[in-house]
Amino acid sequence: MIAIAHFAGLVLTTIFAAAAAVLLDWLLLRAMFQLMRPATAAKQAQSGPPQKAAATSAAARHTAFGAELVQGTRELVRHLGPAAVRR
Repeated sequence: MIAIAHFAGLVLTTIFAAAAAVLLDWLLLRAMFQLMRPATAAKQAQSGPPQKAAATSAAARHTAFGAELVQGTRELVRHLGPAAVRR
């Protein structure tokens, strides 16, 4: 009888641990997707109505991407030196 109780406790603990792991994995995955969103998408999500999001031009998005690319290259050079960006 005690062996059955121990086995039942082990089963319930395992089910609880698996559910907690799935929940934690889902929360962390959602957090990573939120962090990986581009800054322009975050600004558009906060701007409110979809008319404002549709009003942004492709040139503005291209400029923001270009500025981000330049900033990333500057950070790379600062951390690794100029040899890191030579071809």
